[in-house]
Amino acid sequence: MAKSPPMYVVRRAMMSDLPTLHKMSKMVHFINLPPDQEIIAGKIRNSRKSFMRAGGNAKSVHKPKGPSGTGGISEKTAMADIFMFVIEEVNSEACIGTSQLVSQMGGPGHPNVCFKLETREKYANDLKFGTMHTVARVHLDESGPTELGGLIMQPSFRGHKMKLGRFVALIRFHFIGLHRKMFRPTILAELMAPITSNGESLVWDTLGRRFIPLSYDEADRFCQYSREFMTELLPEGDIHLSLLPPAARAQIGEVGPDTLPARRMLEKLGFEYHGFVDPFDGGPYITANTDEIELIQNTFHAVLGASVTHGQTDQVGIVSVLSTDGDFRAVQTAFQIDRSGKLRLTSDAMMALHADVGVQAGCTPMRVPIEPGREKGSAKKVAKKKAAKKTSKKKVNKKTSKKKPARRKA
Repeated sequence: MAKSPPMYVVRRAMMSDLPTLHKMSKMVHFINLPPDQEIIAGKIRNSRKSFMRAGGNAKSVHKPKGPSGTGGISEKTAMADIFMFVIEEVNSEACIGTSQLVSQMGGPGHPNVCFKLETREKYANDLKFGTMHTVARVHLDESGPTELGGLIMQPSFRGHKMKLGRFVALIRFHFIGLHRKMFRPTILAELMAPITSNGESLVWDTLGRRFIPLSYDEADRFCQYSREFMTELLPEGDIHLSLLPPAARAQIGEVGPDTLPARRMLEKLGFEYHGFVDPFDGGPYITANTDEIELIQNTFHAVLGASVTHGQTDQVGIVSVLSTDGDFRAVQTAFQIDRSGKLRLTSDAMMALHADVGVQAGCTPMRVPIEPGREKGSAKKVAKKKAAKKTSKKKVNKKTSKKKPARRKA
């Protein structure tokens, strides 16, 4: 008998994940997942409280420490809910990837700091020609958008046939759809610009460091507690990017090769770049209107019904459950909505969710890989429709090829 393919579950981060998350944080250079155990531990603690609040636990009061305290919470996120997700193979408790969601970044009095790129045109009457210059200006955003971040997969699971990186990335939109009131009208993703293998940024070394005498890593870490130093030290006027080396200019607004798939995925979901970049590395800020994202629009709540077999399912998507004590679990699975409106899953999916019949669940229908050789229902219908279209096109082509050519008018 063939062995069943493994099933993967996304759950909330636990303190037992700290060693793995710390190790993973050293693989990339994310401001929201720095290689600092104390900061990551603080995020896990606050994430636990946030999941409890989302689960409806009124006793969970979110009181993160301020910029001068421990726990790695800056004034930008002092009043925000932070959700840390991790993905593991079912029953293994071995974290292989992670992502984060911050309900609100900053707000009135605590702005997000970035550069806004603008074009300046200069013209000399005596020479009879002009030039165009791109300039960067410090921009303070007090709108307080929801932020995506901290997406990392273990190298051996990148490019997995089950698209696990996509799963742990999209879980954030699934969660927003289920708890829309906890999140803002706009979602922001601060994408990582090209960084050297030893964690240095050419843009920072040739631009930011001219005004803030810190290394890229030092400035990055200090931002976990405060960003006030940026508004105090960065210049208020235009910074002409033409003064930078060509290699540094070329990186502004661009992403590194590891971040390119994430950018493409977010742009397909409706995220757009509007000329705002990170003041440290020049990475692009892309945004989307929360209520216009299709995945969020299509997410709904439903009660779990009795389990079904794979052959009875006709849709696929992300399904999750969240208990009142904040225990969140989600799987990519096939499912069925029965006539009574109940959500019916396979017994394997029910076990992975630790869920029983009658429990309320969340669901986001979508095209996701389930198990090799087990695609059923709608996938088969789509394949049949495509085959039928090809057959009909061939028939039409045969008919048209037999027709006599029309006479040309003189």
